[in-house]
Amino acid sequence: MAKQKEAMTKQQEANPFDFGRYADGLEADFLLGLYEALLRPRMIEERMLILLRQGGISKWFSGIGQEAINVAVVAALSDEDYILPMHRNLGIFTGRGVDYGQLFSQWMGHESGFTSGRDRSFHFGSLAHRLVGMISHLGAQLPIANGLALGALLKGEKAMALAFTGDGGTSEGDFHEALNVASVWDLPVIFLIESNGYGLSTPSVEQFRCKALVDRAAGYGMESERIEGNCVLAVYQSIKRWRRALIRKPRPVLIEADTFRMRGHEEASGTKYVPKALMDYWAARDPVACYAAWLRAEGLLGEAQEKAYRSAIQADIAKGLAQAQAASAPVADAQKEHRAVYAPNLSLSREAPIPQAATERRFVDAIQDALRQALDDDPNLILMGQDIAEYGGVFKVTEGFLETYGPTRIRNTPLCESAIIGAALGLAIQGIRSVVEMQFADFVSCGFNQIVNNLAKVHYRWGQAAPVVIRMPTGAGVSAGPFHSQSNEAWFFHTPGLKILYPSTPYDAKGLLLAAIADPNPCLFFEHKKLYRSLKGKVPDNAYTIPIGVSKSVRTGTDASIITYGMGVHWALACADTLPYSFDIIDLRALLPWDKEAVRASVQKTGRAFVLHEDTLVGGIGAEVAAWISTHLFEYLDAPVERLGSWDTPVPFAASLEKAFLPDSRLKEALLRWMKY
Repeated sequence: MAKQKEAMTKQQEANPFDFGRYADGLEADFLLGLYEALLRPRMIEERMLILLRQGGISKWFSGIGQEAINVAVVAALSDEDYILPMHRNLGIFTGRGVDYGQLFSQWMGHESGFTSGRDRSFHFGSLAHRLVGMISHLGAQLPIANGLALGALLKGEKAMALAFTGDGGTSEGDFHEALNVASVWDLPVIFLIESNGYGLSTPSVEQFRCKALVDRAAGYGMESERIEGNCVLAVYQSIKRWRRALIRKPRPVLIEADTFRMRGHEEASGTKYVPKALMDYWAARDPVACYAAWLRAEGLLGEAQEKAYRSAIQADIAKGLAQAQAASAPVADAQKEHRAVYAPNLSLSREAPIPQAATERRFVDAIQDALRQALDDDPNLILMGQDIAEYGGVFKVTEGFLETYGPTRIRNTPLCESAIIGAALGLAIQGIRSVVEMQFADFVSCGFNQIVNNLAKVHYRWGQAAPVVIRMPTGAGVSAGPFHSQSNEAWFFHTPGLKILYPSTPYDAKGLLLAAIADPNPCLFFEHKKLYRSLKGKVPDNAYTIPIGVSKSVRTGTDASIITYGMGVHWALACADTLPYSFDIIDLRALLPWDKEAVRASVQKTGRAFVLHEDTLVGGIGAEVAAWISTHLFEYLDAPVERLGSWDTPVPFAASLEKAFLPDSRLKEALLRWMKY
């Protein structure tokens, strides 16, 4: 007996982790359950690596060596908490009970996977499991965690969010923006860094200069902790403790878990760049082997029990693989794929006639009226933006809103466009709609990735609706220079999954904005700032919506069609009054989708098509409209399709230069020359 105790003591001393320090109060069944949970991702990975070599899957990002973090996180959190994993967090998915057949189908690109073959790896979410997967752009999931946590607070839930990132991802802007917003808003979020010393092959010493990544927390007024990531009990106790603290008093925390991935960034990368001594060091700290050794030393894990675990897991893997391998690859169907891009809009939209009692409103008043009615109609609707609360926004669109709706719903934001747009997606996943105001449309470039890769693709990838409206004060003519005057709608026109609206009248502004807020898809709502206080029109007092994708005929004619939108509508009307021709003028109103049938009918009637927009000419939306007309209506044309836009330069500041830049100054001459063709 003495020799046995001595052997056990030596074995415990050889173990690099002091599991006993963290085991107080934990039942044997729980401790064994953690081991079984550790084995699952390890054994699945070992099987997937074989499948990779056999060509059964095309790609694999190994998490071998990091399983303790995943398993401990699932065990420590509530099932109501959202987790935002990355591509090395298999244990999160197995721990949350994701079906193996569906999971393996996802990796094989089969129809029965979570994304029906539209995305790979762990790039998906599952609301049933409270999981929101990553995209390939590192750090982009962190702002979404803020929105999920904010949603939990708004709904009064005792829940939080935990978002994973790697040490390399902490250099991304989204990391810093997300931490800042979470801290300012006191959001219950755990930002968990899996610190494995490398960003692909670049060592951490070449990526940042801080001694520890948790040191960054102080700059955001956040608490932090650094933990031993390969000790499953240390991670469990830390996450459990922090969860209790954050639920009791909402606030964020930054946790750095020291760990190591024992294989390459992905299998093709290899590990030749890792010194052998470092590999040996971490091999001795294998989270599965070390925990198993401690359990055996404590007399909790016997050979028979371990065999039983492995046998059961093998059976689950075999069953899941059989299901996945029997599933079919997706069959390409253009209509089905196009339908998947947008969430279906089940609300009925129809235009409201303008009653005689309608109120004369400025463009800005119509937008404000729409926002107020939307806020009154949906008590969960949130408005977010820089200076929109007490100040009322730079254009005073939300002036007075704070007093009526309060700071919970009218939320001033830090200068963090990417973080706020990402948070809006998190709110959407929580079932909460939001309207985000850009101070100027130009500044949306700072949130570009969240729009074109997260918002736009989320429904196509895993069926998640994203009812987010981004208001975009746009346009030139006010001597504001290159960074406050751009017409940047074409930046987004090329991105399936977005809707782009651009009203030209107060009536359309209100009806289209209410339609955008009701739509389950992300909508970019362009508002020409020169029209805010210079244009008035009759607007119904009641709430109404205008169908998205339906244009408006603003003048009927027979000689030629002018297809335009925004300020171009007013230029076209004014110019048409000075020319001896009968113009059919179409205001597109919506740019994505745009009304092809109305354009078809107009051009078939007139035999001519002139496309006008304020944006620069090359690569503008007019190019697509002109190309479509040339392809589909060529036999009706009596002249080439003509386009007119602004100069292909940045928007100049001086009034004389700006006037020359805009197409309005060249419109009459262009029309006269073209009509003589």
